[in-house]
Amino acid sequence: MQNAARDAGTAPTATRYRERLAPSLWLFLAAALGGPMLALVFVPAGSGVALIIGIAATVAIIVLMIAGSPRVAVEKHVLRAGRAWIDASWLGEPEVRTGEDARQARGPGLPARGWHLIRGGIDGVVIVPNTDPADPAPSWTISSRTPDRLAAAIDAARAAANPQA
Repeated sequence: MQNAARDAGTAPTATRYRERLAPSLWLFLAAALGGPMLALVFVPAGSGVALIIGIAATVAIIVLMIAGSPRVAVEKHVLRAGRAWIDASWLGEPEVRTGEDARQARGPGLPARGWHLIRGGIDGVVIVPNTDPADPAPSWTISSRTPDRLAAAIDAARAAANPQA
């Protein structure tokens, strides 16, 4: 049965790394204040209505923040960052940056033509050179809470995509 699924192209992909770049706890707490503030607007309509609207708004804000957070994944031979993806055979050696080096990479050192998936509140950054001559982005800069693990997964995907190297 599993061979039939593999032959049909429906076999599960080997995920090497997966991360959701969700906002930090402090942003969640700040967003949770939106519901009570909205509830205050509806107090004249009734305290029960205001309470229900406030709770619903708080839950909706938090769910939208989580659902809208981009994902970073390395699956088989593909790096996915947000909606973009690239075959690992086109990737160079990833660089891990943290602390001041990461701040520099996210700010003044950020290449203008590169592809970026950067989120505030996430310190680590992985910079991956793009060796595809037809691609206008010379590198990918990706925020990560665990940049060492992301870089290791990219290296493993590169090795799997280029077995002769």
